[in-house]
Amino acid sequence: MRLEDAAEVPAAWAAMQGAASVLEGFVVFEREVSVIAARGLDGSVACFDPGENIHRDGILRTTTVPARLTSAQRADAVLVAARILNALDYVGVMGWSCSSPQGLLVNEIAPRVHNSGHWTQAGCTVDQFEQHIRAVAGLPLGDGGRYADVVMENLIGDDLDRVPALLRDRDVAVHLYGKGTARPGRKMGHVNRVLRR
Repeated sequence: MRLEDAAEVPAAWAAMQGAASVLEGFVVFEREVSVIAARGLDGSVACFDPGENIHRDGILRTTTVPARLTSAQRADAVLVAARILNALDYVGVMGWSCSSPQGLLVNEIAPRVHNSGHWTQAGCTVDQFEQHIRAVAGLPLGDGGRYADVVMENLIGDDLDRVPALLRDRDVAVHLYGKGTARPGRKMGHVNRVLRR
């Protein structure tokens, strides 16, 4: 529940019916970016470029790479990702998101491949899925360098109706998840649109 005023707390608490809950502060931010990074069994770390995320109705709609960040912000985002991986002694791919009111504020850590990293399938030699396998299998990590600018768009619910047109676009790769029924809010797949090589 999103509360706009402290006076709404009693009604929200009643609606929770005694269930355990957490009250979080709301941060007004300029944009959300995410970094997909990997750490191998040997402690080596490789990061992909930060992507800029757009959400609608609480669901990730698009990730655009490169994110609109300064060089210093981009470097900081990658360094934070490496610090998180090392602090947790984590092995595998992890996604993390941050918002940038004044600086970078971590708002999510996802210990897995993440849909904000699906752009790597069209923008990098080694994508996040291969990188995860390399990391957990003790193989050398691939270079996270990007060779193309990409917009990843989640196909949600009736977006599936756009697939025939998307398949005709030479700059788009369509990835469908094989789910049976399209429902509002259900991720049915994603597309990666290459903007520039």
